[in-house]
Amino acid sequence: MKRDKYMGLDVHQATTVVAVLDESGERVLETVVPTEASAIQRLMESFGHPLHVTLEETTQAQWWYEVINPHVNELVVCDPKRNRKVKGESKGDRRDALDLAERLRTGSLVAVWHGHRETQKLKQLVQAYWTISVDTQRTMSRVKAVYRGRGIRTPGMGVYQERQRGEWLGQLAGPGLRERTGWLYEELGHLRGLRKRVRTAVLAESRKHEAVGWLRTIPQIGPMRAAEIVAIVGTPWRFRTKRQLWSYSGLGVVTHGSAEYEFEANRYVRRRTPVVTRGLTANGNRRLKYIFTSAAMAGGTNHPYAQYLKGLESRGVRPEMARLTLARKIANVVLTLWKRGECFDTEKLNWMMT
Repeated sequence: MKRDKYMGLDVHQATTVVAVLDESGERVLETVVPTEASAIQRLMESFGHPLHVTLEETTQAQWWYEVINPHVNELVVCDPKRNRKVKGESKGDRRDALDLAERLRTGSLVAVWHGHRETQKLKQLVQAYWTISVDTQRTMSRVKAVYRGRGIRTPGMGVYQERQRGEWLGQLAGPGLRERTGWLYEELGHLRGLRKRVRTAVLAESRKHEAVGWLRTIPQIGPMRAAEIVAIVGTPWRFRTKRQLWSYSGLGVVTHGSAEYEFEANRYVRRRTPVVTRGLTANGNRRLKYIFTSAAMAGGTNHPYAQYLKGLESRGVRPEMARLTLARKIANVVLTLWKRGECFDTEKLNWMMT
């Protein structure tokens, strides 16, 4: 009977350090191989099965997942934030690979989700859209920074309009300023055109996914937000409950408690001291958090969300907390409709919001 092997990979750009342990924790192999698919696959084939492999989430993680997963019994892409070394402890590539293999053997790794190949193309297109959108915003900020540096006020969006550029450029005095700003305007024009093309490609690809059609019927979740949600989440069955989705979206509440029990009348009883709230979790998907919170902000004047917000505020909930609650409820509606394969129905909103 073959014994299980546990392999830890410390991946770098040129080389990958490999450490392999057996079921009892004994070292089977320590080696260095090129960071190439063929080299890793040959090494894994030499061990046979059952083989369990782990590596940390990095830029190359998705590629490694596609290369390794078909050749092993188990592949865990783990969260490096949960594998931090004790302060003052020695660190090195071989130590890191051994530590990963040992954590995999003992089941103490926190996995990062990879998979659902059906949404991979949509995910890549959405990421391209985000990148170009950020570049566009940065270029717009640089344009305004030039005018602000010369004491020229630029309220609103008029400074970016093509028909007004000559007037704005005429206010700049100084060697090279007009040329510099003109090039920024030219860059902005290219980015805006490219952004429209990428957006069109994202929406075209999103129509191939039935879930986008269900989600876009939700108020304030339009075609683009629906495509982004499907690209990020992949499948709703990753989350058993709505609270798991809240935590993943950065909408989960972090609490802190200490000395919760005391000894009274010869038995342990729980103290009545309330648990302290520390705010929202920082270990969440920022883009998904932005989607849900921006939908809640825009839904404040939209029926039926407006009635829900009024109900919260009438019970004494602060406006900012009411919008946070609405963001969670929108996430709940998204998860519910996606799992049920249904479109949004206002008459069913009451039980969706619970």
